[in-house]
Amino acid sequence: MKQRLYFIVIFLLIVAACQTVPITGRKQVSLIPAVGLNSMSLSSYNEFLKSNKVIDNTKEAKAVKRVGRRLSEAVERYFREKGMSDRLKGYKWEFNLVEDKALNAWCMPGGKVVVYTGILSVAKNEAGLAVVMGHEIAHAVADHGNERMSQGLIVQTGGVVLSEALSKSPEMTRNLFMSAFGVGSQVGILLPFSRLHESEADHLGLIFMSMAGYDPNAAIGFWERMAASKKGESTPEFLSTHPADKTRINNIKGLIPEAVKYSK
Repeated sequence: MKQRLYFIVIFLLIVAACQTVPITGRKQVSLIPAVGLNSMSLSSYNEFLKSNKVIDNTKEAKAVKRVGRRLSEAVERYFREKGMSDRLKGYKWEFNLVEDKALNAWCMPGGKVVVYTGILSVAKNEAGLAVVMGHEIAHAVADHGNERMSQGLIVQTGGVVLSEALSKSPEMTRNLFMSAFGVGSQVGILLPFSRLHESEADHLGLIFMSMAGYDPNAAIGFWERMAASKKGESTPEFLSTHPADKTRINNIKGLIPEAVKYSK
């Protein structure tokens, strides 16, 4: 009886916490208030900047800021036209280039974007930067981090509120936050959602870069170069949080005609 009541409560909690992903219209679970997630994001972001070398006033750093500004303006325009500006409440955009050889970039809730120098050779130019930055910004504005973390809270704690999880299990909550933004992966219940998030971010990212005045066709070359950078290494798609390279590129080719319609 208690177990049945538990699952009923979890079901009702999930239903009550559902919202819709912009553009795709998919329903998602978001248990964590934006103010709480943005607070954790800002703390982690500032800690990261203090412990890493931020590149400033170089041609590459200026390009990152320029692309980021155009993308953020496009995102805000899209949400404003759809009457969804409240979804960006608390966003204070920042764009930084950090010295690191990793082929990586990310965007935390609140619009804190970091690009690693290692991915510049794959991006090649501003259109390539728009591909990767648009993709990462799409993760943030689609609340993928909130959804992933909410799933984790449901699985590990039965869906307790963030404040209670922080007070009772701060280390677990921090680990959930880190994994929600791509640090680590697992085979299991959360994995299919992670691949879905990647494909969704490709979709939204193409639209945002098109609205910002960049050619979405640049995404094909970017992901081909990213695939080539793996030097023959591959992970079976069912074990990866990212779609297989061929799958991703084919999906992107199918989405480009829609994205082009959003161009300036």
